[in-house]
Amino acid sequence: MSVDPLEIVAGLPCWSGPVDPEPLSGGLTNTNFKVRDAGRDFVARIGGDIPVHQIMRFNDIAASRAAFEAGLSPAVHHAQDNAIVLDFIEGRTLTEEDVRDPLTLPMVLEILRRCHHEIPRFLAGPVMAFWVFHVLRNYARILRVDGSGYVDLLPELGEQADHLEEVIGRIQMVFSHNDLLAANLIDDGRRIWLIDWDYAGFNSPLFDLGGLASNSDLDPDQELLALEIYYGHEPDKLLLRRYHAMKCASLMRETLWSMVSELHSGLEFDYARYTEENLGRYHEAYAAFRSLD
Repeated sequence: MSVDPLEIVAGLPCWSGPVDPEPLSGGLTNTNFKVRDAGRDFVARIGGDIPVHQIMRFNDIAASRAAFEAGLSPAVHHAQDNAIVLDFIEGRTLTEEDVRDPLTLPMVLEILRRCHHEIPRFLAGPVMAFWVFHVLRNYARILRVDGSGYVDLLPELGEQADHLEEVIGRIQMVFSHNDLLAANLIDDGRRIWLIDWDYAGFNSPLFDLGGLASNSDLDPDQELLALEIYYGHEPDKLLLRRYHAMKCASLMRETLWSMVSELHSGLEFDYARYTEENLGRYHEAYAAFRSLD
């Protein structure tokens, strides 16, 4: 029998006394609460391992602690297998429009660069890698075994994924966030924080760059600007082709993530609609990528 997330929060040993958790909206892999304790506000994120999505809480905890040490994320107040408690950041969650703002985009890219290169200095213990093409192959395996209605789409998507992986080739290895939604960025009026490390792991920087672009709907000029800011020089044709290949892989991963979630998630969310939307966006991006050949 599953345990009520509210009961888990209320029973955490980190509180100084009885607490009255307040549910927070959002979160597709956790149930989140705001908690007032000893004159301070915290966020409690409740959720265990989710192997079908390669979410392992030991990795989330290690990344969250290192991100705090690197000055990018709030402090971890308490952590255990099914819960992580962090300082509450009073601020405004960014929107896709915010990310596209010419003044904000460079700040986000600087945070991304710091994530990639500074967090590894503070990581302690084992952490995971996040290679999107392994993720895609594993999702396809789950969908076949579990009898998904999308099985007929998998052979073509698999062939396209193989081509994308070949185009990307050898990579630079950095520590990536791997879930760069605008909703994972909070502006407190003085600075921007990067939160939620469920999918964090060593990866190519192109995955975060492609994910940022697709999740916030950057236009082609903004994508070029983002690459130039991140790398410090204008991207050549090879980098552009590899970037667009990884952007496609990011969109395919989001699509298959949703397909798997239709079968395995117990959260109330219209995954079928999300699958349809992302599959359409993936097809558009893949057609644009092939036009570069």
